[in-house]
Amino acid sequence: MPDNILFGRDKELATVDELVDGLPERGSALLIQGAPGIGKSSLLAHAVARAQSSGITVLKASGVQAETHLPFAGLHQLTRTMMDRVSGLPPAQADALRSAFGMAEPSSDTSAPQFFMIALATLSLLGEAAADIPVLLVVDDAQWLDTPTLDVLGFIARRVGAEPLGLLLALREGHTASLATLDIRALHLRPLEPTAADALLDARKPGLGPGVRRRVVDTAAGNPLALIELPIILGAEATSESVASTTLPLTTRLERAFASRLADLPSDTRSALLVTAADDGDALAEVLAAVSTLTGTEISVRSLEPAIAARLVFADEFHIGFTHSLVRSAVLGSATLTDRLAAHGALADILHGQPDRQAWHRAAAIGRPDEAVARELDQVALRARGRGATAVAMTALERATALSEFPEGRAARVLNAAELGLELGKTDHASSLLRQAEPLEFGVRERARLLLLREGLEVEVATSIPRLHLLITTAERVSEAGDPELALRLLRTAARRCWWSDPGRELRERVVAAAERLPVPELHPDLVYTLATATPVERSGTVLDRLERLERQGGYDFLAAATLGTAATTVNAYDHAIGFLQHAAAGLRAQGRLGLLAQTLVSLALSAVHTVDWETGLPAAAEAMRLAEENAQPRWLAGARIAKAQFAALHGDLDTALAVIGEAEGRGLSVANPSGLAFIQITRGLIGLAAGNHAETFHCVWRVFDPADPAYHPFLQTIAIAELAEAATGDDQRAMARAALRQLDATAGSSEAQLTRINLGFAHALLSEDEHAEERFRAAFDLDMSHAPFTRARLMLAHGAWLRRQRRVMEARAPLRIARESFAALGVEPWCERARQELRSAGEGSKRQSRTDWDLLTPQELQIAQLAAEGLSNKEIGQQLYLSPRTIGAHLYRIFPKLAITSRGQLRDKLSAG
Repeated sequence: MPDNILFGRDKELATVDELVDGLPERGSALLIQGAPGIGKSSLLAHAVARAQSSGITVLKASGVQAETHLPFAGLHQLTRTMMDRVSGLPPAQADALRSAFGMAEPSSDTSAPQFFMIALATLSLLGEAAADIPVLLVVDDAQWLDTPTLDVLGFIARRVGAEPLGLLLALREGHTASLATLDIRALHLRPLEPTAADALLDARKPGLGPGVRRRVVDTAAGNPLALIELPIILGAEATSESVASTTLPLTTRLERAFASRLADLPSDTRSALLVTAADDGDALAEVLAAVSTLTGTEISVRSLEPAIAARLVFADEFHIGFTHSLVRSAVLGSATLTDRLAAHGALADILHGQPDRQAWHRAAAIGRPDEAVARELDQVALRARGRGATAVAMTALERATALSEFPEGRAARVLNAAELGLELGKTDHASSLLRQAEPLEFGVRERARLLLLREGLEVEVATSIPRLHLLITTAERVSEAGDPELALRLLRTAARRCWWSDPGRELRERVVAAAERLPVPELHPDLVYTLATATPVERSGTVLDRLERLERQGGYDFLAAATLGTAATTVNAYDHAIGFLQHAAAGLRAQGRLGLLAQTLVSLALSAVHTVDWETGLPAAAEAMRLAEENAQPRWLAGARIAKAQFAALHGDLDTALAVIGEAEGRGLSVANPSGLAFIQITRGLIGLAAGNHAETFHCVWRVFDPADPAYHPFLQTIAIAELAEAATGDDQRAMARAALRQLDATAGSSEAQLTRINLGFAHALLSEDEHAEERFRAAFDLDMSHAPFTRARLMLAHGAWLRRQRRVMEARAPLRIARESFAALGVEPWCERARQELRSAGEGSKRQSRTDWDLLTPQELQIAQLAAEGLSNKEIGQQLYLSPRTIGAHLYRIFPKLAITSRGQLRDKLSAG
């Protein structure tokens, strides 16, 4: 078969040449798609030759259908020549890559390398090599790569822009689903034009008779491989219905064309081809050994010579492979089921010392349930998890489920597989597995696990009261069965539902009572979380006490810190939340748990809004958006957008705020998520205040207080009441706001959360009648607002404005000056301008402040500048942000001119001065 079929491919060649020739200056990625035989492999071969002639390092891999279950098999193909560089990577990355390739002992579930650490290690490895010589990754038949490798390539494809690193993938048409997340340029190969088809036929098969030529041209329909292969059989058997039939797809015709050559081969050659097709490796010795086992006679390489002569396979001293993937499918398709099973059995018999491959072949050789093989696949799944290949582990468990002989084993495996599917974000797949589980008999613990899995999938029933009852009763049964940790997980889930949508105090108290009966430590993070989210007002004092004790004692890991930080946000203890969340984010980054990191960063960004901490909140929101989008987390992407919109509103960038909140509202939220809808309305209210549109603000924020509105949320009212009070200007609005405040006093007035008390005090001051206003302002100022500088400045502004309206102009100037300076220091321009206007009305001029240095940077640039100012190298910054060192360098190249500096040493002074 020809190595290059490039007739009529001038435009496609130019595209590939552009990618290769541009590598020294910039990275790029290209996906080549087309039908079998259309020329994808030829374009790749051309790219390889051009790259090698230009001195570019080429790393190649080819997907094999039989290898899709081998974790990181494709990635190892790509990088095996670079393994000597692994020791130069940061230790965590080096360990992750070695573990992924089975070069280290598999880890336990808790310490297994996370996918993103493996992906970052690969990017670092390639980036280090590309720093010396540009690197081109070339992957053929990408549709058959193992899922973990595809995911790593997706990670790299999104980051190649700043590296002299190219990615060239060839993909068979109809197999795009697994690569749908790769947002890269695609090149679709079409059939050859008639002129090019004629030229190819003349060059490769001259002298064809007119009849055969016409049939070849008609049947091939511009497919280059068909133009070369079909004449062989059509010329020999002009009446061959199997090939000439116009009802068959061209791929099937080509497979049959290849299969027709098999009949004339010796039986031992056919056996060797079948074993080669069933094998998930390419070792010649391995194939010969398995064929010898299969046939019962010693087979040598001589048996392969007829297949090599027929151009069906190629072989060297150590390896064997098919000349085209269609030959493999033709061999498998023409074999009987009995023969295929026997071929897999023979491979399993000779794969000593390779337990994973042996287990897969044994599974493929069994046509019935077999518990022993199912248990072997359980171990395959365990080892795959230890290598960070969760997708492979799920596939192994699914196959083990099908081979299970006993109901209890089948039930456990299908639940384990569904849990992994949920972890991978494959919700449709996980749902399908749960449907398979429905007829099975489960014990108490298994039924609890099934319920938790459904919780992870059925977010649209967040307001379901029956589901809450089921969670509580199931938790009580699990506790009685002796598993308090699982019971607490159920109650934590129930508490989260209570916070999303209030089911009423009685049911919330029942959740807490059940949790407090469990024999777990009172500082257990999940218990603190349950108290906080189920009873954020009623148990706020208890939650705050336990958070403070945990802060003093320490000793909690980063996963516990993520839970505690979220718990703190639900009781409005944002000053406590930030410390926990920053600790959690550092640990999650270090282990590559980027899915949970996105959630944690959303909570961190929203917490930073309340202290107007731009340097923490803006980078957190930007990074959360990037990670949530990459990990397909619509809820957390919406949360990150909410935080970004709130910061934009505070800064006075109203166009950005409106655009971003519109995106958040349009995606990832539903009426089954009242807390998300409430955050949206609160954010729209903040935007309205920034724009000076009090009527719009009141309309939006009132929805959070209206029990008939989908955005109604009694717990978030403790945040929204400050905006509602500031927006209430008319008599009717002030009356409505006062009624809402009285209701909040009754439900949340006893809260010990400082921010809740501050917001209530702020609202009382702004909504009081004039005769009580002085007293209300004084009471509000007596509260500790050290962690709420924005609210304190707003209170100063409101007090100064009230004094001016009372014609106490001289007294008004002092609080208005404090408000103006506070707003300026915080960088909240709309409120600063309002304070300046009030001061002018009070007879005092005021100058507009100049922009701060951090204001010149994008959120990601700010984050990089902060880390560089701390003395971190480009490589260390890249490790934290899961970007390449070259990308970090490109950002710094843009940062320095913006800040009017020339060296990293000036960063710290510039940012602190800003």
